Amino acid sequence: MFSSPDALPLADRLISLRHALHREPELGLDLPRTQAKVLAALEGLPLEITRGRGLSSVTAVLRGGRPGPAVLLRGDMDALPVQEESGVAYASEIAGRMHACGHDIHTAGLVGAAHLLAGRREELAGDVVLMFQPGEEGQGGAKIMIDEGVLDAAGSRVVAAYAVHVAATALPLGLIATRAGTMLAASDTVTVTVTGQGGHGSSPHLAVDPVPALCAMVTALQTVVTRTVDAFDPAVVTVGSIHAGSAANIIPESGTLEITVRSFSAATHRAIRAGIERTLRGVADAHGVRVEIYYREDYPVTVNDPGEADFALRTARAAVGEQRVLVAPRPLAASEDFSFVLDRVPGAYLTLGAVPPGTDPATAPMNHAPQAVFDDRAVTGAAVLLASLAAARLQEGAA
Repeated sequence: MFSSPDALPLADRLISLRHALHREPELGLDLPRTQAKVLAALEGLPLEITRGRGLSSVTAVLRGGRPGPAVLLRGDMDALPVQEESGVAYASEIAGRMHACGHDIHTAGLVGAAHLLAGRREELAGDVVLMFQPGEEGQGGAKIMIDEGVLDAAGSRVVAAYAVHVAATALPLGLIATRAGTMLAASDTVTVTVTGQGGHGSSPHLAVDPVPALCAMVTALQTVVTRTVDAFDPAVVTVGSIHAGSAANIIPESGTLEITVRSFSAATHRAIRAGIERTLRGVADAHGVRVEIYYREDYPVTVNDPGEADFALRTARAAVGEQRVLVAPRPLAASEDFSFVLDRVPGAYLTLGAVPPGTDPATAPMNHAPQAVFDDRAVTGAAVLLASLAAARLQEGAA
């Protein structure tokens, strides 16, 4: 088990790493500068390191001094295509890119956990796999790393996996939250193309206008939610983009919708997909237009194993104190590709408050906002929590 004083000697180094990552954010699966910074920060530790083939990942295995199973700790590394407006001194130096979701803290925190665990390597009853992952923000980097063997990097399948995600809003600095069962929603993306027949705006009867069909689809989709889905097992359907036409007096040939869908169980996931597709086709038929539906299932539901969630809560309480740990009252509608890991091995996903003191968590800019600010002290908080989860889980496995 580790505590805050254990991380103090590392604090300046880890915060400097976090600032360096924040200044040079990279997107997607190809993060060469980020990868180089991680490798430099791990230099000198007794780690078996491999780099990804299809992405700029880093997998590092720390061998414990005693025999035992292996556990996995994940830190995602990619940024977002957001123009930063946080005002911090270490703001992004690359236009249109920002670590607006706190992945710079996750990366530096996992580096810190590696240093803490390496310092007590001889006490560890098993091995720790450190998963430095690109491409969480929509590219499914976790799935690619799984396909490349990260879950078996220690020589056998890891018995448990943990990830910590910081929050720029809602949770005060240092507060840890998780829950058994569904933690985050499944996320799907639907692209809809509606095609009619173009014409002059003065003579709509001589054309087949896709615009009314698109508008009817937007409103009908909300009825799919309210009349298809159990109110106690909800779904969210949001049309985030609608495009058609180029001028007021031109009836366009086609138009498009882009939709995000969130659900919290496999049953609702199936029901909402069927309802969306049925409704879109029905509206298209009613308006005499053609519809093409591309339904992409992005990330599945993130489900914490009940036993591992209980273990994580107990471990967090021991590390930071009872008053700084919260059983999350409900899932979050965000999604995560750590879900691919938890689909294969038991584990838990936790959130860590990173709202700076003096800022009201209820009104602070949320993750993904250009104004999002995460307190530097969350770096050592993440390091202590991750290292404690790994060490305590290996200890329980050896008992």
